[in-house]
Amino acid sequence: MRVLAVDPGLTRCGVGVVDGVPGRRLSLVEVGVIRTPAGDPTPKRLVAVEDEMRQWFARHRPEAVAIERVFADTNVSTVMGTAQVTGIVMIMAERLGLPVTLHTPTEVKAAVSGNGRADKAQVTTMVTRLLGLATPPKPADAADALALAICHVWRGGTQSRLEDARLEVLARSGSRGTGIPRRVPPGAAPAQRRLRAASDAVTRQSPGTPTRLPPTSPTRQTPGAQPR
Repeated sequence: MRVLAVDPGLTRCGVGVVDGVPGRRLSLVEVGVIRTPAGDPTPKRLVAVEDEMRQWFARHRPEAVAIERVFADTNVSTVMGTAQVTGIVMIMAERLGLPVTLHTPTEVKAAVSGNGRADKAQVTTMVTRLLGLATPPKPADAADALALAICHVWRGGTQSRLEDARLEVLARSGSRGTGIPRRVPPGAAPAQRRLRAASDAVTRQSPGTPTRLPPTSPTRQTPGAQPR
């Protein structure tokens, strides 16, 4: 699975592309940082981010997109810029029909280093080791994007395979309504046939057992009418 991960930001936007599947060695495809001048108007900066992101999508053709979830911050302008870039990436991925997943910084740190409170230096060290890089990725935005991609391969890939397996079981079992697959032995008769057979078994009586007829209600006749 090829994952394009984005550490969103208006001044610096980290982008990383990683190939891999859960349980196997990961490989780096490309990593970089999209930069926009802080003095430019926001609309112009957003267009610049979109233009470069479009090249990343076209160049690598990812199968999934991972974005770091925006969290509250005292700097409102920083949060706004991060949210705006996140929206651009989401729109581009949606237009291409790619699944988008948001991961919190704590999830990423825990997936990469085993510690949800790891600092940037620890995360960068683990990213360098997991991807087999000769030198640590710089700046920190690039390392964060790669850590996000690794997190998604390990977590998102497993969740995706579980969901595919669940849908396959549902399709085979013909389950409806509850979404819980029924345990039906291989080669078993269809549900309607099994239900009919069970109903016949209940009503069927053994030889020699007298047949019991249900009680009948008395017949009402109209005065003067002849019985039939």
